[in-house]
Amino acid sequence: MTAENPNASSEQPLDPRRKRILFRSTHRGIREMDIIFGGFIRQHVASLEDGELDEIEAMLEIPDQELYAWMTGRAEVPEKWDTALFRRILAYQRTRVSD
Repeated sequence: MTAENPNASSEQPLDPRRKRILFRSTHRGIREMDIIFGGFIRQHVASLEDGELDEIEAMLEIPDQELYAWMTGRAEVPEKWDTALFRRILAYQRTRVSD
């Protein structure tokens, strides 16, 4: 990631798994999710560890409306998804809203 391009995930090419996660997270179907979820992934995909990638892949299976409701506080985050990684995504979302 560079200071000139905050959307760049890395100077080095991404491996196929990370590319797939990046594509899926930025093509969710709901524009707001592309911005929130995809924005976080775009910024952090290169530095996520394997366990975090597993968690992201599982989140990609959650329906957009449900995930969006959690991220916007319209619905309570289920205990299973109340993880450190999800809280990082929520913090990212909050900084996007306050900008």
